[in-house]
Amino acid sequence: MPTVDDILEHVGEFNFFQKQMFFLLALLSAAFAPIYVGIVFLGFTPDHRCLNPGVTELGRRCGWSLAEELNYTVPGAGPAGEAFPRQCRRYEVDWNQSALGCRDPLAGLAANRSHLPLGPCAHGWVYDAPGSSIVTEFNLVCANSWMLDLFQSAVNAGFFIGSVSIGYIADRFGRKLCLLITILINAASGVLMAFSPTYTWMLTFRLIQGLVSKAGWLIGYILITEFVGLSYRRTVGIFYQVAFTIGLLVLAGVAYVIPHWRWLQLTVTVPNFCFLLYYWCVPESPRWLNSQNKNAKAMKVIKHIAKKNGKSLPVSVQSLRPDEEVDKKLSPSFLDLVRTPQIRKHTLILMYNWFTSSVLYQGLIMHMGLAGNNIYLDFFYSALVEFPAAFIIILTIDRIGRRYPWAAANMVAGAACLASVFIPDDLQWLRVTVSCLGRMGITMAYEMVCLVNAELYPTFIRNLGVLVCSSMCDIGGVFTPFLVYRLTDLWHELPLVVFAVVGLIAGGLVLLLPETTGKALPETVEEAENMQRPRKNREKMIYFQVKKVDIPLS
Repeated sequence: MPTVDDILEHVGEFNFFQKQMFFLLALLSAAFAPIYVGIVFLGFTPDHRCLNPGVTELGRRCGWSLAEELNYTVPGAGPAGEAFPRQCRRYEVDWNQSALGCRDPLAGLAANRSHLPLGPCAHGWVYDAPGSSIVTEFNLVCANSWMLDLFQSAVNAGFFIGSVSIGYIADRFGRKLCLLITILINAASGVLMAFSPTYTWMLTFRLIQGLVSKAGWLIGYILITEFVGLSYRRTVGIFYQVAFTIGLLVLAGVAYVIPHWRWLQLTVTVPNFCFLLYYWCVPESPRWLNSQNKNAKAMKVIKHIAKKNGKSLPVSVQSLRPDEEVDKKLSPSFLDLVRTPQIRKHTLILMYNWFTSSVLYQGLIMHMGLAGNNIYLDFFYSALVEFPAAFIIILTIDRIGRRYPWAAANMVAGAACLASVFIPDDLQWLRVTVSCLGRMGITMAYEMVCLVNAELYPTFIRNLGVLVCSSMCDIGGVFTPFLVYRLTDLWHELPLVVFAVVGLIAGGLVLLLPETTGKALPETVEEAENMQRPRKNREKMIYFQVKKVDIPLS
């Protein structure tokens, strides 16, 4: 009896139906971009200083310009050139006293301004930027700056929990039902977040978005790869991620036009309700139906695919058999990922690379938002370089292999981060160019780890291996905001130094993995353990194993 892949060879592996499904599900991938990296615009932190009603009144009476007001009333830089006293502290002075003159009013209070006492911003802050963000509305600066870190960490924690739990639900109750539920919850929580009256409510709805949004993105990825034929799976998987890049470009344009965070949040969320129409447009995966012994329903979907593709279903393929015969005696466990030497090595290296890819990808985007340049153009340019990253992968992985392009991508990302530290500010064009190279490198590394992860594990622990290793991606996302924003407080370029170190290490570790290009997926632990051995040695070992049990080589 034929498998789904056998039947797709007759009814079309990537014809009209698959192209239609790819377009619809690619929209879902693009819509995930504002949730994954929207913090750059939603949580933009502009220059700020303490709000002081007395200073405002004195400045009005004296006719000060903004520059004069800042010069006379705002504390200067702190030790080592830090600007935090300007942003988070104010002079403990009664600005309403009549003794203060209009020309250097603090000169008569102390011989040196550094001797004047400083206090916290008791009346709030003044922000030097048009529009609004969650930072300016909820005052997530100075002592409360950690709340911005928590905002992004919450969505990544949601990614981690949701991917595991909803992934199980999708395997148990079906891709389509789970996709529609995640779409509805994601859209509703996104709208509620836009109307949140307090930080606590906003954080709650952001966490809910995280619980369902990445899971929905993954289900879309699974669906499109299960609808197409075997020879097209890798390509549609890469271009599904290219759709995410298109979402980044659109996000930059929308954020530029709508600089107010609540309206921006509504604008990028409301279109998600349109995805509920997929109830009538996207069928259930025939592969999942077949795995659940729902062969009649699976054949109904396959006939629908054949009709859409203008193909006829041969009489010889009117029934299905399972894609894989799974040995029910094998009960995979987490210990299987570390029990044997080579698989243990693969697991640790893959976990580190997932973690590194997430930290560098999100971290570079967040650090770019702190650079103080044109955030919209910088975001747009850096997103553009993700397109050549995808095409380089397609051109190289079957010609050169997986290892060397993957290792080079990590090393380019790390080297670009390190080089950016030493480029002076007046060479802005060079900084942008090097940043784009780093972004392209880590994008390639991110897509490569997605591809290679499944190729290194034997069949019975393949799904478990991908799930456990990729979970480090979300763990990395939880730490990234604290890493970027807190290290920036110490030195603006310090996060780039950390990114350089972890990226270069990741590139070196990749070279310790076996090459998987042109090799069949390992079926057993022994095959996975022997992937690193040269071909002649493997054949020799198999020969002696066969001779040992006196089995004819024929």
